[in-house]
Amino acid sequence: MTNAVPFAAELQPIVDAMGTPAIFTLEGMPAARAAGAGFIPTVEQVIGDRPIDVEELIIPGPAGEPDLEITILRPRGLTAVTAGLFNIHGGGMMTGHRTMDTGRLADLVEGLGVVVVNVEYRLAPEHPHPAPVEDCYAGLVWMSEHAALLGVDPARIVIMGGSAGGGLSAGVALLARDRTGPALAGQLLLCPMIDDRNDSVSSHQYSDSGTWTRQMNDIGWRALLGDAAGTSDASPYAAPLRAKDLTGLPPAFIEAGAAEVFRDENVEYASRLWAVGGDAELHVWSGAFHGFDIFAPGSELARAALASRDSWLRRVLDL
Repeated sequence: MTNAVPFAAELQPIVDAMGTPAIFTLEGMPAARAAGAGFIPTVEQVIGDRPIDVEELIIPGPAGEPDLEITILRPRGLTAVTAGLFNIHGGGMMTGHRTMDTGRLADLVEGLGVVVVNVEYRLAPEHPHPAPVEDCYAGLVWMSEHAALLGVDPARIVIMGGSAGGGLSAGVALLARDRTGPALAGQLLLCPMIDDRNDSVSSHQYSDSGTWTRQMNDIGWRALLGDAAGTSDASPYAAPLRAKDLTGLPPAFIEAGAAEVFRDENVEYASRLWAVGGDAELHVWSGAFHGFDIFAPGSELARAALASRDSWLRRVLDL
């Protein structure tokens, strides 16, 4: 196997301090979730005295399924119609909570003047595919239908997420196209989890190092897809790189680290979008590991990545 891309010098100490990544098991998932929840600050703690209004709502889920919890973040004193972001959190399809993304989203609300809807979705393995993507699609439809009440222009909504949230964002974009659903202005895919086959060069290079390993990725896909993981039965709405047709999708911003499992599938997704005349902007950050902007927000790499995201959002949303 080809040698792995080395971690950037400013990020290597973080990897060293983290040590060997813990290996998830499906049986241990409840305990892993409980342990992780203790490290997530509340929305109130993150927002503090920032000029952002917060609203928690319960909205209808997919037909016949449970309701959804969402958090809405708005610029305080918003009077004019603005653009909107629909966010889906990460966590390998098995863990995580929408609150974990509050800091990232608050920066976008304050910096760009947008309205954010942050959705909670059911997690695997208790709720395998299609539950997570259908929950997220239902949330997006609600946002589009209630755009006027939110102060959002329905023609200027971007779906976004990191890791599993990026994969679900790409899956929802496919569903919206195929169901003639909300017309998205763009999809912001941050190191998205989009290929259940888990057999790329980069997935083998980071088999047991970094913040998200090939072994962890395999457990996430098995939790979501069960026996269909890695087979031709895998749905493209769960694993968007499986989609045979990538035409008619909204502009995509795709970001990955050069030193992470998802690098090659993310590059391939961008290449396939370009191959059918699609609009995609790809950033692969040298030496960056999975989630580098979260683990090392003060690094030069993270600052450059955040600036690139902001630039793309300003362009695609006409801000």
